[in-house]
Amino acid sequence: MTNSSGKNTTTDAGIPVSSNEHSLSVGPDGPIVMHDHYLMEQMAAFNREMIPDRQPHAKGSGAFGHFEVTNDVSKYTKAKFLQPGTKTDVLIRFSTVAGESGSPDTWRDPRGFSIKFYTEEGNFDMVGNNTPVFFVRDPMKFQHFIHSQKRRADNGLRDHDMQWDFWTLAPESAHQVAWLMGDRGVPATWRHMNGYSSHTYMWVNTEGERFWVKYHFKTDQGIKCMTQEQADQMAGSDADYHRRDLFEAIKRGDYPSWTLHMQIMPFEDAKTYRINPFDLTKVWPHDDYPLVEVGKLTLNRNPTDFHSEIEQAAFEPNNSVPGTGFSPDKMLLARVISYADAHRARLGVNYKHIPVNSPKCPVHSYSQGGTMRIRHSTDPVYTPNSKGGAEADSQRYPEDAVWSTDGQLVRAAYTLRPDDDDWSQAHTLVRQVMDDSQRDRLVSNVVGHLSGGVTEPVLERAFEYWRNIDQQVGERIEQGVRGTNS
Repeated sequence: MTNSSGKNTTTDAGIPVSSNEHSLSVGPDGPIVMHDHYLMEQMAAFNREMIPDRQPHAKGSGAFGHFEVTNDVSKYTKAKFLQPGTKTDVLIRFSTVAGESGSPDTWRDPRGFSIKFYTEEGNFDMVGNNTPVFFVRDPMKFQHFIHSQKRRADNGLRDHDMQWDFWTLAPESAHQVAWLMGDRGVPATWRHMNGYSSHTYMWVNTEGERFWVKYHFKTDQGIKCMTQEQADQMAGSDADYHRRDLFEAIKRGDYPSWTLHMQIMPFEDAKTYRINPFDLTKVWPHDDYPLVEVGKLTLNRNPTDFHSEIEQAAFEPNNSVPGTGFSPDKMLLARVISYADAHRARLGVNYKHIPVNSPKCPVHSYSQGGTMRIRHSTDPVYTPNSKGGAEADSQRYPEDAVWSTDGQLVRAAYTLRPDDDDWSQAHTLVRQVMDDSQRDRLVSNVVGHLSGGVTEPVLERAFEYWRNIDQQVGERIEQGVRGTNS
């Protein structure tokens, strides 16, 4: 055939090939030959083109854009990307938590909301969700929680019974479960949901003053949600609805945006605040720590290669630039270790060489070798050295995002504060934040979920769980499941 495109197909090494259609064979009717290296390259690449799924957050997509600071928060942080007027390139990935890569976008599930800021001092990653809290407060439970939301060992099916078995035996999950079973459990689109750091982080200013902070990305499109019936219908008619919506919106120039607000707590307040400010199952009441506006995040570019730009994107909270830092949040501290380890297992030790993960600033690292190392290395390859190699600078970049603590080594999750319990904030959400129609839908959602194969005694524990959150709501849920008015 005549080539009308002007571009010749090549092997992966750039060598032109003579046919995209026919293997090399012994005559037209004979067997193919093993030295047809182009055929072998095609088949071998196909066999290896899928990389392992992420364990949680396997299904998702994302887009590129920028974050621009519109207000002055320099008195709280020296981070360069948070200084007035600064504009920073970003990548966002949205996702579901429990589903595999082929699962429907509209399952009732929290949504991941992870952002990579390509700052001039290295990448800053916020690994967040569309909820301000989480199911557990101690990382020892995290793996078990994820397993309870995944699939059974015997039949490979997801199972409401094991979900409620875990939740009812982990009462700290109440706040997140109440959120999940409410209207925001299924956002209408990714564009119409908020994003939260959930975790408490630290900011440090140029004077060395420290602050505890929480990130709130408020959607400028407004909150919109699906009912359970709408979500079920969409799961069957367009399983990739959220992915498609984001891509098509950006393609037509309808660029979604979010306004970043911060809750900022003076460093010393954490010592005496009435709830533990580092407990991931709790929120900070806005009356105590009101939102402070920072800037606007806008998405305006779709990926052009989903595999290299989205599937291989690696977000990790250990990417923390000067002026930012961690807190005593146990879940955050575990994620600082576990996320990077997950990326090494899934993508290889040199995953930060993949362009979407590479910082847009100079890198002077002494990491060497390993599979798929592509960043050019020069001598010296060790430190300390007297050969002109990179040196650490403790004066310019002090380890100042720190806190002090002491005590015996114990296995315990936080000392209780006066207002620390597992039910109060869930009750506030259900009774004070939700209106009557929202509570009606909450009850309907929970009744439907509990009616999906939850067995005794888990079912009875679930009724008691909801009565602990709100007595009236719990009774309505039991009546709905039992089919009685008693």
